Amino acid sequence: MSKKKEEQAKQEQIQQEISRIKLPRGKQVLGVVEQRFGGSRMSVRCLDGKTRVCRIPGRLKRRLWIREGDIIIIEPWEYDEGKGDVLFKYRYSQVDWLKKKGYLKGLEDSEEF
Repeated sequence: MSKKKEEQAKQEQIQQEISRIKLPRGKQVLGVVEQRFGGSRMSVRCLDGKTRVCRIPGRLKRRLWIREGDIIIIEPWEYDEGKGDVLFKYRYSQVDWLKKKGYLKGLEDSEEF
């Protein structure tokens, strides 16, 4: 019985996670991490067609672990469009939801996940 309850609790947690997915607002853009450079910097291919060098801000450095191929939200800098800050990383279940709802159309054309 306890195994069944654990599995059910896990499913409920996934459903809660999916129901509260953070979406880009304003200037924020979705992107895929192409390459890590080290020192919390990386190359990100964004949905708007640009490739930006992004960094993880100091407040998120210890909490946010990013690998190549991860889907993230970035905010481009105002004074330099070729750079940006990482704001959020999506989990696998959230990426599946984004694909189903059509938010990742521009990325699916160029690369398979």
